[in-house]
Amino acid sequence: MDLATLIGMVGAMTIIITSMFLSGGLGQFVDIPSVLIVIVGSIFVVMSKFGLGQFLSAGKVAGKAFMFKLPDPLEMIDEIVGLADEARKGGLLALEGKEVSSDFLQGGIQLLVDGHDPDVVRTLLMKDKDKTVERHEIGAKIFSSLGDVGPAMGMIGTLVGLVAMLGNMDDPKSIGPAMAVALLTTLYGAMLANMVAIPISDKLSLRRNEEDLSKSLIVDALLAIQGGQNPRVIDSMLRNYLPESQRKTEEE
Repeated sequence: MDLATLIGMVGAMTIIITSMFLSGGLGQFVDIPSVLIVIVGSIFVVMSKFGLGQFLSAGKVAGKAFMFKLPDPLEMIDEIVGLADEARKGGLLALEGKEVSSDFLQGGIQLLVDGHDPDVVRTLLMKDKDKTVERHEIGAKIFSSLGDVGPAMGMIGTLVGLVAMLGNMDDPKSIGPAMAVALLTTLYGAMLANMVAIPISDKLSLRRNEEDLSKSLIVDALLAIQGGQNPRVIDSMLRNYLPESQRKTEEE
């Protein structure tokens, strides 16, 4: 669970809802036509910009903004160095059946055990990595697009409300509901964009970068193991993926 995403979004929503409640009650901030224009309208507009499969998978990808955990890089390096030591002593077949912390690493080890050429191993692993990064990127683009469309639909709703209000100036009872649509659509559009869509988009972009880095580390590690590199050399090489403050080994 990513507490930063959850706490941030829930906290922002709580502040806004509390402010609404203190301003005279939540009822005056609820308007069904405004919801339809902004929420439903934005969803359909964004759907039209992407493939149906990509759009429908966005919800699943968005879950990674809340529930996502990569193995700790330091722990992964220690694990890989241990695997390199075993492979150096007993050959690549010594790694067969090893339980590891990452499915991607597990798949790479199987490629080594099966005896594939380094070029084949690199190609297959990089293709897997690129597909994963692409899914995150498309998910981020969908929510970024929703962040752009939401305020625009809010403005459209505002214009609809103003047209309805100006067209019924002779009926005082219709002015209030029309003005509510005009103002609340702008509010809903701003909330949708800034409190939901853009934060999820930014977090998915962060997840993309994290997973890209993690899988690149694994690819380099597996190729080094296959090449028979000394475990100490592999350890030193992989630590270049870490922040400078974490690069020193315990012996240093």
